[in-house]
Amino acid sequence: MADEVEKSLAFHEMGLDDRLLKAIASQGWRHPTLIQERAIPLALEGKDLLARARTGSGKTAAFVIPIIQRILDGKQAAKEQAVKALVLTPSKELCSQAYKNAVALSSCCSREVRCLDVSGTTDITSQRPMLMEKPDIVIGTPSRVLAHIQGGNLELQHSLEMLVIDEADLVFSFGYEKDIKTLLGHLPKIYQAFLMSATLSEDVQALKKLILHNPVTLKLEESQLPESDRLTQYHITCEEGDKFLIIYTLLKLRLVRGKTILFVNSIDRCYRLKLFLEQFSVPACVLNSELPVSSRCHIVNQFNQGLYNLVIATDESALDAEDAGGKEKTGKAKKKAKRFKKKKDKEYGVSRGIDFQFVSNVINFDFPTQVDSYIHRVGRTARGDSQGTALSLISAQELPLLQQAETALSGDTDDPVIKPYRFKMEEIEGFRYRAKDALRSVTKTNVREARLKEIRSEILNSEKLKSYFEDNPRDLQVLRHDKALAASKVKPHMKNVPEYLMPPSMKSNSSVITKRPQQFQGGRREQKRHKKRKEDPLRSFKYKQEES
Repeated sequence: MADEVEKSLAFHEMGLDDRLLKAIASQGWRHPTLIQERAIPLALEGKDLLARARTGSGKTAAFVIPIIQRILDGKQAAKEQAVKALVLTPSKELCSQAYKNAVALSSCCSREVRCLDVSGTTDITSQRPMLMEKPDIVIGTPSRVLAHIQGGNLELQHSLEMLVIDEADLVFSFGYEKDIKTLLGHLPKIYQAFLMSATLSEDVQALKKLILHNPVTLKLEESQLPESDRLTQYHITCEEGDKFLIIYTLLKLRLVRGKTILFVNSIDRCYRLKLFLEQFSVPACVLNSELPVSSRCHIVNQFNQGLYNLVIATDESALDAEDAGGKEKTGKAKKKAKRFKKKKDKEYGVSRGIDFQFVSNVINFDFPTQVDSYIHRVGRTARGDSQGTALSLISAQELPLLQQAETALSGDTDDPVIKPYRFKMEEIEGFRYRAKDALRSVTKTNVREARLKEIRSEILNSEKLKSYFEDNPRDLQVLRHDKALAASKVKPHMKNVPEYLMPPSMKSNSSVITKRPQQFQGGRREQKRHKKRKEDPLRSFKYKQEES
């Protein structure tokens, strides 16, 4: 028992500045996570780190805290303002997240420690004045930072002391290998470096040789996903066409409650599912690489604030893996890929690293093609000390992928990690005709039109109204991303769940059943008279005498 007490290290025992401790307390963090407990003391000693920890374990704070502490220590002897730390992440969403963490943890010393996120779609020249002020911490993607250096906006050769690469296993797969190697030529010979990753792949080992000097490697003895008492994983085996039926019944019968992320493997699939759910008045917003980065970050922020309960996210790592496999496309598929290739943002990543808060459920509408993708998708829930559920809809073609994930996660144990969900398809047969009717109205033309409509709308919101939202930030909070995209009129009766369709086991749940409002009974002549009487103020007026 005494050994366990000695191993545990609190934040106030790490020699951190009081202002930093106050900011940590304001975040509600009582105790450091395992990666924070091990990494922060080593980082404060000035050692290079290669840290592997599962998603949702607090890796961002593990490098932000020592960076702020070292900057505060150096301020006492500093002669001039200079950029001291550079944080590189593979996607713009991760840059935004790291920036918010850095701002929150430096909130009590914001005059001494200044941060700047240079990722985004704004012109490089517009960020030049902010970089001329030499913020202490610069955060960005490798290509964006390199562009600023080559443009003369940023100089790191003589001032940089710390370099961080977050989600290091993704950096090369996002196509940044050349940018990283060029960037290293603009850095000083001596600096402290951190590589943070969820897996130790070959790409991470290659980065280790390029960047780290005699590093300490932290391989935390923990499972790749939270324990089964916090994360429950299920799968439903079904036909490909039944996936839409199942997701409709799960949402309308409120079998899935709380904030939910639905993962699909393609952008077309994303809009197809959104249009399908719109037929039943189920609001959802979409996340994919075609949307402007400001819209994507705004959607994540509003989702975290509780404005939306359902997000349909496109995990395009599956498509990238297919492209990397060198599959030749011919005919219409090749033309389609070429047409949409320009619109996609290579710095998009939603299944990796993004801190979606208080997510109760993750549903894999399409099962990922790689085990790592499954781990990172499911890692969006059960973060920190919270609990969560992961559900995967598995078609016959996806069974081998499920088996691969099960083998990788179960290890030596015989018990299945992704348990079969006892779902009685015969009880929802009554909903099948509705699902087919709704799916029939979602044509390829409708999907294409919805896709273009969403892009136009989001570009308008992000560019044309940018200056307006800067002057009126409250109006930005009202801006919603889950508005209906369907061109055709939604049938009103589809919104309701009549009692005769309810499964026998759920008939007691009266909150799901929507009863029709009582209408005036009688013939047409009586209805006309009743309507006239209601509209005539002299006949409809009623006076109630007050009691003395």
